[in-house]
Amino acid sequence: MKPLSLVLPLLMLSPLANAAEPVLDTGNTAWMICAAMFVLLMCIPGLALFYGGMVRAKNLLSVFTQLFAVAGVIGILWVLYGYSLVVDTTGMVEGELTLNSFVGGLGKALMLDIGHDSLVGTIPEGVFAVFQLTFAIITPALIAGGFAERMKFNASLLFMAAWFTLVYAPIAHMVWGGPGALMVNWGVLDFAGGTAVHINSGVAALAAAIMLGKRKGYPQVAMPPHNMGFTLIGAGLLWVGWFGFNVGSGLAANEGAGVVMLATMIAACAGIVGWLLTEKVAHGRPTALGAASGALAGLVGITPACAYVGPLGALVIGLLTGAICFFAVTRLKQALGYDDSLDVFGLHGVGGMVGALLTGVFAAPSLGGYVEGVTPLAQLLVQLKGVAFTFVYCFVVSWAILGAIKLVIGLRATREEEEQGLDLAEHNERAYNL
Repeated sequence: MKPLSLVLPLLMLSPLANAAEPVLDTGNTAWMICAAMFVLLMCIPGLALFYGGMVRAKNLLSVFTQLFAVAGVIGILWVLYGYSLVVDTTGMVEGELTLNSFVGGLGKALMLDIGHDSLVGTIPEGVFAVFQLTFAIITPALIAGGFAERMKFNASLLFMAAWFTLVYAPIAHMVWGGPGALMVNWGVLDFAGGTAVHINSGVAALAAAIMLGKRKGYPQVAMPPHNMGFTLIGAGLLWVGWFGFNVGSGLAANEGAGVVMLATMIAACAGIVGWLLTEKVAHGRPTALGAASGALAGLVGITPACAYVGPLGALVIGLLTGAICFFAVTRLKQALGYDDSLDVFGLHGVGGMVGALLTGVFAAPSLGGYVEGVTPLAQLLVQLKGVAFTFVYCFVVSWAILGAIKLVIGLRATREEEEQGLDLAEHNERAYNL
């Protein structure tokens, strides 16, 4: 086996690093159209059902409405400038630190140069742009779980639009921008979004939860999920969609896709076991919510690693991420006293950090990984640098955005609106008319 033969086809398909003359591949194109739809399925209905089932019945529609509205807003911003900020490499020089090492330029603003003949790698640029747009939609959508049941609708949309512009687009560019981008220069390994998606959204959710304060009555008043069936269906849809998220990040249906798919599946299965075993020991019994959360924890953990680690690495990452995320959403949350409504930081923030760090360990060929020339300790330190930068940058900028919105229009619904439920207070609708 030649380990690099499995991963290099995926890495060389980076649209920002590929200098070869592109040739359309219809098989890759068909797969990427499917992958984009899979990732969209993760947001609506997957994430909407997963989150919607965990809130109280009076807030179900508020969650769905936020996620649909986020898709609309980010889609418009993507055309205006978002796509360009993520992918434009004008002025970027490999090994040098320039402005474009941090964020893309505006050379692709308004998408004026995307036509029938525009290719990225071996797929049409339009397909690539839609695939990347689904990532840009689901990342701020994940944050909504941190402030569910108490943030005003207009404030949430304003926050997500500003956050997409000032946090997501720069971090995505730094991670996937090709030679010359900041984290690429550092050697950080993040194949499908451990930093750009999961740590990013988790840390932003933590900042929002702290800034907004606790829900009325929390933690004295019990606030159990109102429909666990919705949550479990949503988790299942997220699991299926994750194959588009991870395997699709290679932009090809090639031999490397098998490595990514296998690692993704193993980590999800191991995450379930890791969470449920830990829950059984800690609380005396496993739960349905624990099974769903464990699967997602394993998937979060393997996201940065899926092209770089072998089956053994995927197994360990899944088990450890499942167990550690359980403690993050129980012990850590209680110890620090914040109200992250749907445990976005505990699941995505902590899970993303664990996965990103373990990527550095298990990417080494000595532990079954596929990245030649790396040693576990050295790459672990590189990964730690990327994690720390993402955490600090995201938290500081997210806090500043939230603070500005709080001063201008306010962040939180009134106590009366919170008691009534945001479905009626914000949208004058009920999810259930019984």
